[in-house]
Amino acid sequence: MKQKIQINNIPAILYGSASDKLYLYIHGKHARKEEADQLACIAEKSGFQVLSFDLPEHGERIQEPYPCTVQNSVYDLKEVYSFVKDKYSHISLYACSLGAYFCLLAYQDIKLERCLFLSPVLDMERLIQHMMKWAGLSEEELKRKGEYETTFGETLSWDYYEYVRNHRVKKWDSPTWILYGENDNLTERSVLDAFSVKYNCTVNIMPGGEHYFHTEKQLDYLRNWLEKTII
Repeated sequence: MKQKIQINNIPAILYGSASDKLYLYIHGKHARKEEADQLACIAEKSGFQVLSFDLPEHGERIQEPYPCTVQNSVYDLKEVYSFVKDKYSHISLYACSLGAYFCLLAYQDIKLERCLFLSPVLDMERLIQHMMKWAGLSEEELKRKGEYETTFGETLSWDYYEYVRNHRVKKWDSPTWILYGENDNLTERSVLDAFSVKYNCTVNIMPGGEHYFHTEKQLDYLRNWLEKTII
């Protein structure tokens, strides 16, 4: 069962039959809400509904004049949680990559029942600093320019960077399971280890895996992990 809905003008999909148990699905960059299909197939077997929605500038919102900034994305995540919080007794979370980082900011004061993170971005400040280094750009240059288009497809923004530096993740009390590719080039292993120790996360590392799980082998590994961790 799949139903398209709107949450304060945010296009969303609700999967599954009526239940008091829900997984929120937060996609990553260049993805869309429909990619929750695999998770929904697995979660429904355990009696969950799944709610997925498009982040700003993704899916049905790609033409909207509402950019996918950290501020806008965190606002939308809070709107979606407000929509579901009184409708379900048990709310869990699945989030991927950039979506996981947005969740860490939006939901750090909320105790979710269970959180599953795929290739999460755990330290955005550090990642942006790495991207500046890859682009041969200093902080002073980025501040002066405001925005900078890199040759590797990312737009660096001083406003975004400042927000990230001023809004660090300081709390995460929700039980969390992380699937991480051994060759992840966006979140360093040291960052993963520090986060998982600090917040007592259960980590599964795929040998030879990448940040973006897309090959048949990687997707099979992801599916098997989901089947074991969704309860």
